[in-house]
Amino acid sequence: MSFFDNTEPTTGSMEMGGGDFEPIPANTQVLAYIEDAKIDEYEGVEKVKITWVVLQPEEFKDRKVFQNVKVFDEKAETAAKARKMLAAIDFNAGGKLLASGQAPDDMNLMAALSMKQMVLKLAVWDMNDKKGNWVTSVGAKGSSVPKAAPAPVVAPNAGVNPDDIPF
Repeated sequence: MSFFDNTEPTTGSMEMGGGDFEPIPANTQVLAYIEDAKIDEYEGVEKVKITWVVLQPEEFKDRKVFQNVKVFDEKAETAAKARKMLAAIDFNAGGKLLASGQAPDDMNLMAALSMKQMVLKLAVWDMNDKKGNWVTSVGAKGSSVPKAAPAPVVAPNAGVNPDDIPF
């Protein structure tokens, strides 16, 4: 018996469909877990690449969000900001990377971060006719991620008498 016994004859072409999802709306908070974390390279610069899988809300369940944490960036400010993000992720995952004090590698990234759940706040990027999500904030499971500072309260107009308002 062949593995392909019950397969219809093929013409040599096949389309699976799917894959053209709109990004998750900006400022959406999701519960997600880390499926993969590794050192990756793009244009000669190493970075930590994290693959998150969304658990909640249900409408986005199983969607993947890819995060590039540029902890090795040549620009000191970019690298420092990225290290803060990786430290926050690690802290919420138990702090093994922070405790080691060593630069991460594939093995210790997966050991420390794999399958850890966190709350993410997402934004949308739009570049070269492509769109996707990026992680703006992380928080511990069961919490909400840090929110932007509230808008300032505008003082009522001093020229309006509250008794003149009909409600």
